[in-house]
Amino acid sequence: MKKNYRKNVAAIILSHKYPLECKFFIASRIDLPNIWQFPQGGIDEGETQEEALFRELKEEIGTNDVEIIAKHPEWLSYDFSPNAKKRMLPYDGQIQKYFLVKLNSYDKINIDTKHPEFGSYVFVDYSALLKKIPNFKKSIYTEVLKFFKKEGYL
Repeated sequence: MKKNYRKNVAAIILSHKYPLECKFFIASRIDLPNIWQFPQGGIDEGETQEEALFRELKEEIGTNDVEIIAKHPEWLSYDFSPNAKKRMLPYDGQIQKYFLVKLNSYDKINIDTKHPEFGSYVFVDYSALLKKIPNFKKSIYTEVLKFFKKEGYL
């Protein structure tokens, strides 16, 4: 049976101290306990990937003041966890385009947005990042990070 995936963009946000310091922004979802993730969201009809990226960042973390460093060349997919799948019908998961971006300033982050998705956020190093990510996203995050590391960005 063919799966139905929602097109999505995701932002791997590095702190404004990059490349001197390599810390990653992750945030905890308010609707799914103990689920930490990168900001992400669907691509609206007629929107480019970059337009969706900037819109989603503004909606989720209150700022899109970032510099795009790189974009993963492939679309990557994952299946929703059973809890998320119930809420995301008719989709089985998401197919995503990942962007590596540098935050220009901490000062503008505001997760208390019009429709908050996150309860808290932290900047963590690589090893702490992989410890916080839920199992259903761990393989895709590892794959994307490995690619950006191989390309010399991390």
